[in-house]
Amino acid sequence: MTLVDEIVVKRLGTAEYLPTLEAMRQFTAARDAATADELWILQHPPVYTLGQAATHAPVANGIPLVKADRGGDITYHGPGQAVVYTLVDLGRRGIRVKHFVWLLEQAVIDLLDGRGERRPGAPGVYVAGAKVAALGIRVRQGRAYHGVSLNVDMDLGPFSTIDPCGFPGLAVTQLADLGVAGDWKAAGERLAHILKEKIAHA
Repeated sequence: MTLVDEIVVKRLGTAEYLPTLEAMRQFTAARDAATADELWILQHPPVYTLGQAATHAPVANGIPLVKADRGGDITYHGPGQAVVYTLVDLGRRGIRVKHFVWLLEQAVIDLLDGRGERRPGAPGVYVAGAKVAALGIRVRQGRAYHGVSLNVDMDLGPFSTIDPCGFPGLAVTQLADLGVAGDWKAAGERLAHILKEKIAHA
């Protein structure tokens, strides 16, 4: 197995957002040509995150609002949502950023057995117009971090106080409401497995 083939999967359980963001930044800054790519599977306690395109006032429900350095607008993370962070050296693998975004979306579509779909101008995966997965990445010197969040079996209420990903009135859904059984850990494992295969063969 070559270094390019090797992808390490880490399972972080429930992890606070800001320390995880700092860990991704440190990993990306410290990595070199000998560093294997990694996928981190986790869920976050309730938090709204603001991408680089976002401007949003604090919400009244007490959920923290924090700035992130990923692309995109505002989204919500919380228990029951599987997050897979993709710390991937795109330059070493010869993967262009737009194709990497496509790979992230396609992994979710594959997990949904083809039921999901893309929406022009709005990255993520949708089922019947409702968003089931959000994604946002940051690339520094050809190396990506952040990744994809998949709504599995969670309280979707906090999405109603924001314009998800900057789209007013955007409906959201989750695997539990689509008849897909399993908790966030199982979904995260399945998604990471699909991602690992797609990245390795990109």
